[in-house]
Amino acid sequence: MKKVFKVIGVLVLVGIIVCGIVWWYSRTSNPWNATTVGDISTPVGYTRVEGSYAEFMRSLPLKKRGSKVQLYTGGDARFQFLSTGVIDIPMLSNSEQCADMTMRLRAEYLFSRGRYSEIRFQDANGNTLQYHGGSSRKALKKFLRKAYGVCSTFSVSRETTPRPISEVQPGDVLVYPARKLEGMGHALIVIDVARKGKKVAIMCAEGNTPARELHIVRNPNPISNPWFFFDGDESMLWISAFHFGKDELRHY
Repeated sequence: MKKVFKVIGVLVLVGIIVCGIVWWYSRTSNPWNATTVGDISTPVGYTRVEGSYAEFMRSLPLKKRGSKVQLYTGGDARFQFLSTGVIDIPMLSNSEQCADMTMRLRAEYLFSRGRYSEIRFQDANGNTLQYHGGSSRKALKKFLRKAYGVCSTFSVSRETTPRPISEVQPGDVLVYPARKLEGMGHALIVIDVARKGKKVAIMCAEGNTPARELHIVRNPNPISNPWFFFDGDESMLWISAFHFGKDELRHY
């Protein structure tokens, strides 16, 4: 009988330890203490997709474990539990919100590859804003600040094309303009993709309102965090607190 109680005691202790670890992972920013997005492990059995855009996204630096999402104006952002890691990229303005962050990463990728003529966005009226600053980072920042003031989730949605979740790639955006009863639209950007046969896992990042640091979206399930899993034929895509229709996964 004593041995039985001893075994039960050990199991209870192990259970407490496991629960503690799971709770810690579910609450801590960058619990892996990863240096870059690419340092975060893939789900078991999944393989990351390849490509220059994928490489760029995986090279994005992360702030150290425990870092909190900061507002552009200073101080901690609300709803920290929606973030699971802060991407270490200095913000450009107080207008750099959700759709703007998706534009920022696209522009930074093209800029890093010297593809300056491809840096362009449509404003809310359908006019094209073309970047002409070449390799000048000062010019890029000026261009983006201007774009933030005239672009939106509406314009990002309009100038992009739907892509099935089965074909998702890093750099794709999940975006919807304002919906009835929801006030404002929202946008996320896919920063990593891994596959296992027909199944797909994605990692997303977002900005938000008021303007705050770009951060990785948390999966509330600490075992899956920060990956979201799909079979490839879903009609609705749930990403943490957000939901997107199948036509709201889009690409440039």
